[in-house]
Amino acid sequence: MAHFFLDESLRAEDCAPGAVVRVGGSEARHAVTVSRIRPGEQLLLGNGAGLILGGTVVTAEPTELSLRVDTNTVAPPARPRILLVQALAKGDRDELAVQAATELGIDGVIPWAAARSVSRWEGAKIARGRERWASIVREAGKQSIRPWLPSVEGLASTKALAALAGSARMLLLEPTASARLTEVPAPTDDRDILLVVGPEGGIAPSELAILEAAGATRVRLGDTILRTSTAGPAAVAILNATLGRW
Repeated sequence: MAHFFLDESLRAEDCAPGAVVRVGGSEARHAVTVSRIRPGEQLLLGNGAGLILGGTVVTAEPTELSLRVDTNTVAPPARPRILLVQALAKGDRDELAVQAATELGIDGVIPWAAARSVSRWEGAKIARGRERWASIVREAGKQSIRPWLPSVEGLASTKALAALAGSARMLLLEPTASARLTEVPAPTDDRDILLVVGPEGGIAPSELAILEAAGATRVRLGDTILRTSTAGPAAVAILNATLGRW
């Protein structure tokens, strides 16, 4: 499997074939001391904003890695975007959902303080939680060699989600829904698709009412009940097929 590293400061106009680019900090240290990258090897380098470089390693030191660019490609952003609205969950179940959904191609993540969420982000924990999810997204994006890293938005309330439902296509994963996600037709516009996944206890009836009143639609995956860590990634896979990404 190809080695893939990230440097968010890279710009496409500075990385034409033949140019030498340099990467420092933790990425260089990881490449040299953990992945054991050496001069002459081939690797991929991206900026998380569409740019993917292929090239040959010129120098490999823990403080700096230099690469001669062989190929330079820029991938356009996905349209429509799929955003996972993941309710905070106990243990690491929400983090597992974010990791898997990133590998499967989610375009953005919104942490949601749902009524039935056991886990709570309050005070300084709000910033720490978002940073933790952003780190998970970054590493999962590297593992799956994604040109674009998903965004991680701020912690959202149910009221904030309702405000988003007016301009996006919001799908509520709800086991009692009559419509299956596999029956939802492909969209005809580029509005974002917001996939809402509840916590362990599910989405509360009051929240369903608020979000449906704002324009959201209930859908279900099948006849069984999935964990909050599994439901989102499963739904993303279905949407990938519906949108023709897979």
